[in-house]
Amino acid sequence: MRRIFARLAAVLCAGTALAGAPLAAETPPAPTPPIAERGLEDEIIYFVLPDRFANGDPSNDKGGLKGGPFQHGFDPTHKGFYHGGDLKGLTAKLDYIQGMGVTAIWFAPIFKNKPVQGMPGQESAGYHGYWVTDFTQVDPHFGTNADFKAFVDAAHARGMKVYMDIIINHTADVIGYAEGQYDYRSKGEYPFSRAGGPSGREINKGFAGDDNPDPANWAKLTDPAFAYTPVVTAAEKDVKVPAWLNDPIYYHNRGNSHWIGESSLYGDFSGLDDLATENPRVVSGMIEIFGQWIDDYGIDGYRIDTAKHVNPEFWQAFTPAILKRAEAKGIKHFHIFGEIAFEEPTATLAAQVMAESHLPYALDMGFAKAAQLVASGKAGPRLMAEFLQQDAIYPGGAKTALGLPTFLGNHDFGRFSMFVRDMSGSKDEATLLARVKLGHAMMFLLRGVPTVYYGDEQGFISDGNDQLAREDMFPSRVAAYNDNNLIGSDATTAQDNFDPAHPLYRLIAELSAARTASPALRRGLTTVRAFSETAPGLLAVERRDPATGQRVLAVFNTGESPLSQNIEVSYRASRVAPLVGPCPAALAAPGSVTVTLPAFGFAACILETDD
Repeated sequence: MRRIFARLAAVLCAGTALAGAPLAAETPPAPTPPIAERGLEDEIIYFVLPDRFANGDPSNDKGGLKGGPFQHGFDPTHKGFYHGGDLKGLTAKLDYIQGMGVTAIWFAPIFKNKPVQGMPGQESAGYHGYWVTDFTQVDPHFGTNADFKAFVDAAHARGMKVYMDIIINHTADVIGYAEGQYDYRSKGEYPFSRAGGPSGREINKGFAGDDNPDPANWAKLTDPAFAYTPVVTAAEKDVKVPAWLNDPIYYHNRGNSHWIGESSLYGDFSGLDDLATENPRVVSGMIEIFGQWIDDYGIDGYRIDTAKHVNPEFWQAFTPAILKRAEAKGIKHFHIFGEIAFEEPTATLAAQVMAESHLPYALDMGFAKAAQLVASGKAGPRLMAEFLQQDAIYPGGAKTALGLPTFLGNHDFGRFSMFVRDMSGSKDEATLLARVKLGHAMMFLLRGVPTVYYGDEQGFISDGNDQLAREDMFPSRVAAYNDNNLIGSDATTAQDNFDPAHPLYRLIAELSAARTASPALRRGLTTVRAFSETAPGLLAVERRDPATGQRVLAVFNTGESPLSQNIEVSYRASRVAPLVGPCPAALAAPGSVTVTLPAFGFAACILETDD
C-alpha cells in the first residue's frame, strides 16, 4: 500500500501547477471511483445557479410567458431578473466542470417559480429558484423535465453525482392577509383556538396544539384565521402544485419572521408563505414530492434550504424516509445536508440543530468564516485550529465532520475573494490571489467535502451579498458585475469566462487530483500538530485514514513572510513523500519534520510508514 501511495504522489507532483508546470488538464487525473462506490467524503462539489451559468436555449429565456420583464421576469441587464442560463447550457458545460476534478454538481432550485414578486419598486424575479409554486415541474426558464433527465443522465455518464437544492420551509409569496399588516403575531397572543386573539371568536374547537402530531388532532384545525385572515387572489388560487399546497390551512399565517425565537420557526421568510411543517399532511406530502424526484431521476443528494427554520420533528420523519427511498432506488450514499445559516467561526449551532433534527450533515458555515478570517490575515491560524478541534461535538463526533460540505463563499453571503480583499485591506492583486489560493488549499486539504462556488475558479469578486454575488459566466450585461476586474486575469464578466488556463481553475484541478488520490485527505481524521498562537503564521494538521492507515501532513503559512519550523508527526512515520507543494525530503528526526513554506504557501505531504 505504501508503494501505491508513493507512485500516486509522484504522478501528481510531476505536473504541479504550484511550480508553474503545464496545465492541470495536461496531467492525467487520478481515476475517480464509480458513483456507487463513492462515499460522501469522496466527493468534490461544484455549486451553480443555472440562470447565471450558460444559455443553451435562448428560446426559453422568457419561460414561455408574455408581456414585459415584470410578467416574464427576463431582463439580462438587471441583477435581480432572469438572465437566460438553463439546463441545456449546464449540460453542455459538463466537460468544463469535470475538468476541475469535480465529482458532484449541486445547483440552485430548478422547480417552477413565481416569475416576479415584490412590492412596487422592489420587484425581482425567481431566477434563483427559491420562490416555488410547482414542486413537480422544472421552471420553463430553465427548460423541461426532459431536459433535467438529460442533464442527470449526462452527469451520471461522466461519473458525476447530482444534488438538488430543495425548499420545504416555504413556498412563493401567494397568501396575503386581509388585515393589511404583516408583523409577526405569536402563538401566545394569537392562539389557534381564537380568531384575532384570546378574546376573539372561538375556532378550531378541540384542536390540542401543534405539538400533538396525531392526524385526528390536526383534522380539527379547519380555520386558518387564528392570527391573520389569509387571502389569495383568484388568479393564484390554484397556482401551487401539488394542489393541496393551495389550502391556507397548511401554512402558519402569522406574519413575517424576525429570525429569532418562535418567529424563526413560525414566521414568513420575508413574506414567503411559511408551511406548517408540524402538520402530518405537510410531512407526508413533502416526503412524496421529493421521494418522487429520486424515483424518477435517480438523483444523488439534497441540499435543504432554510433547514433551521423548520421544526426538528419534521426532519426526524423526512430524513429516514428519503434515505429509504434512495436506498430502494439503489443509491447507497445519498447525501443530505441542511443550510443552518450563521456567520461565526464555530460549530456550536450546526451541531445543535443536527442533534435536535437528526439531520445527518449541514453546510459548514463555521468553516467558511474561519477560512475567510485566517486566509485574509484578519485572524491567526489558531482560530482554524480551535475550530477544527470542535469536530468532536457533532453527532457522531469527528467522523461526521468528514461529510460536512465546506465552502469559502456563496450566493447568499458573498464571494470568498471579496471577503479576503475587504478583511485584509490589501490592494495588491498578486497578494490577493495568493491569499485566495491559500483559502482554497485549506478547503481541499482539511476535513470536509470541498464545495466550489461557480465563478470562483475564474476569479469572480463580488460587490456584496445576494444579487451582487450572482454574476454571469456567459457575457454579462449587468453594469454592477462588469465593472469588476477579476482576480488572476485581465478578464471581466462582460466576456465569456470558461478559461481552463485560469490559475484558480488550475489550482482547483490540482487540489482535486491530490484529494482524489489520497484516502487520508478524503477520510482522514484530524490531529492538530502546530499553529501560530498570536499572529498569522503556521497551521499544521496530520490526517490519518483509519481504513488504509495513510497519513498526510497538511501545512499552511498564513503570514506574509516565509517560515521554516520543526513539526511533530506520528512516530510511525519513516519517510516523507510529496503530494502537493514543497515537502521535506526526509524526516528531521523520528517524530519530527522540518517544513519550509513561502508566504501564503501550503503543502500536503504523505507520511509513509513501514506497516
